[in-house]
This record gives sequence, C-alpha cells and structure tokens, in this order.
Amino acid sequence: MANEQSAFFPNGPTVVVTANATAPAAAQILPTFTAVTPPTNQYRVVNVGSVTAFLGVGATAAIAATNAAAVTTTGNGVPIVAGAVEIFNFPPTSFFTATAASSTTLYITPGQGL
Repeated sequence: MANEQSAFFPNGPTVVVTANATAPAAAQILPTFTAVTPPTNQYRVVNVGSVTAFLGVGATAAIAATNAAAVTTTGNGVPIVAGAVEIFNFPPTSFFTATAASSTTLYITPGQGL
C-alpha cells in the first residue's frame, strides 16, 4: 500500500501573532483533540506581511521570546519570509511569538497534514 499524505486539516484555533522589533507576549497554541482526533504537533504558519519574521517557539513563553531573536549569523529564530505558508512539527504545548524589522502578521494554526 502506498504511503499517503493528507491535506492540512485544522485542529484548533488560529492565533494571530503581530511581529515587531520586540516580540509580543508568547501565545500557547493548544490543539483541540478527542478520542478520534489525537493531539497534533503540526502547525501551519502563514506570513501575510511584507517582511521576514523570525518565529520563536519554546516550552515556555520566555524560551519562545528568546528564540524569536532575528538571526544574523546563528540563532534559534525560524525565518518565515513574506508571503510564506509553512507547516512545522513542534510539541503540542508549545508557545509561539516572533520578531520582524517592521510590523508583520503571522497566523498559526494547529492541525495535521501537509
């Protein structure tokens, strides 16, 4: 049997993160799950702004904020270029925030699939 990849299925509320030079308070994004829909660790991240954002993710709000630093040579911030739609695997209780050179908006949705 062939291995199948399903289209992304949202499984929880979308959270808006407005990235600026200083990271806003980190949000913990919790997926919705039941016996039929197990917890997910996939997140769809959409950058609808015009600048690159540096996504910070962590087990606590403080770690997420530290990880959101703009990367100049090395760092933990995940660059999300303007207009990008990305799907990542992170622990299902992660906190999220972001920084950017100027204001940009990220939408982060927990779910499953590609």
